[in-house]
Amino acid sequence: MLRPRRTSSILISPNAFPSLPTVQEATTAAAAASLNLDIIQGDILIGMTKIVERFFFFSITNATAFKSILRNDIVPLITSTTQLLSVSTQPTTALNIAFSQVGLQALGITDDIGDPLFTNGQEKDASGLGDPGTVNWVPSFLNKGIHGVFLLASDTSSNIDNELNSLLSSLGTSIEEIYTLDGAARPGTEQGHEHFGFLDGISQPAVNGFTTTPHPGQEVVEPGVILLGESNDPNITVRPSWAIDGSFLAFRQLEQKVPEFNQFLVDNPIQEGNLTAEQGSALLGARMFGRWQSGAPVDLSPLFDDPELAADPNRNNNFNYTHAGFDFTSDQTHCPFSAHIRKTAPRADLSPINVKNHIIRSSIPYGPEVTPEEASSNTTTVERGLAFVAYQSALANGFHFLQQTWANNPKFINNKNISAPGFDPIIGANKGQPRNTAGLDPTDANKNTTFLIDFVVSRGGEYFFSPSISALAGTLSA
Repeated sequence: MLRPRRTSSILISPNAFPSLPTVQEATTAAAAASLNLDIIQGDILIGMTKIVERFFFFSITNATAFKSILRNDIVPLITSTTQLLSVSTQPTTALNIAFSQVGLQALGITDDIGDPLFTNGQEKDASGLGDPGTVNWVPSFLNKGIHGVFLLASDTSSNIDNELNSLLSSLGTSIEEIYTLDGAARPGTEQGHEHFGFLDGISQPAVNGFTTTPHPGQEVVEPGVILLGESNDPNITVRPSWAIDGSFLAFRQLEQKVPEFNQFLVDNPIQEGNLTAEQGSALLGARMFGRWQSGAPVDLSPLFDDPELAADPNRNNNFNYTHAGFDFTSDQTHCPFSAHIRKTAPRADLSPINVKNHIIRSSIPYGPEVTPEEASSNTTTVERGLAFVAYQSALANGFHFLQQTWANNPKFINNKNISAPGFDPIIGANKGQPRNTAGLDPTDANKNTTFLIDFVVSRGGEYFFSPSISALAGTLSA
């Protein structure tokens, strides 16, 4: 089925983001690495926020009918990496698909594809991720009722409505809707920023065989860190052949308590030199994230925002937390050891530089802007947050590792002059209990900050597998 092509991109690409390769550049790089970008689903390697996106979670009620429709009607509509790279080949609505473990079983797939966390599902992993059980989870994510998810992305909701209605017409009674979550880029100058106001997606890794010219400071990883069966896939020997060039998708619905976060900054401004209270509050937020709202890293701009630095992809990742004349084991005047981007990407804090615990993020905000009533009462009454999407070849090395071993571990980062830098102040989770973080005040590195509430609350999620398009057309629909 041929679909109309578009004249403007569905991807948001601020100047600050690492640039995507052209189709020709990516094709040349992929050939050298023996990658086939025409069969890798488009959402995996691109790592860009879409203008609007819908996550349609479903269960399979008639596997025989579903597989026939998948093979004949859906596979021709699945958007590849190559298609997404050029506006001229982007469809009106991009479509990708992924399956949970129970979804693969519903399709008759009994192979072990080499990831116990995926096999067990995210509900069983809730405690390991720092959630207070599943008390805050959306009920639809419980009891392994979700078999798969359609990811539909475009520049208008009406385009997505049309594509989804067409899909559902084809699928008929072969599936049942379980849950739907709509995401959208924030309006105006906030496009590309998450609900706390910080530009999101600056520090994606460069993937060999896809990214042709990494920017200074951009981490370079082998394709097997993201794609099964490729170079540096840690479990390459146990992958069934049909799973090659697929990727594990970690989905999390993360509610953001924006009014409460903003009030916390107002109540606890950093008192440094001649900073005003407003500047002190902005500095606290920047040190919690490790970047200013513009995206400028505090490691390079420790007291004031620098929008020009933020907008330059050749400078905004070109740092590693070391500074001449400063003791690397004790200096937190530039960036706290516990800052979100440092806890989840330690750079020179690890030696040799870490090249395996990386993910490609493809997240998008959901929910409305903060209302005047919420802002005045400092209380969230309408849910908003981030539809978090991360791709990796091994969940134990990717999302799960970053959350449990680094963000939730008060003793990480190691080999510093303090034994417990504390929890990641943004995504760190302590099963609903208070969290302590040190180093946020540049004038007193030993001062502890206690967070009595979580500003990011897990509403649950699931682990999925995003197969190659050839696997969808073959093994999964046979």
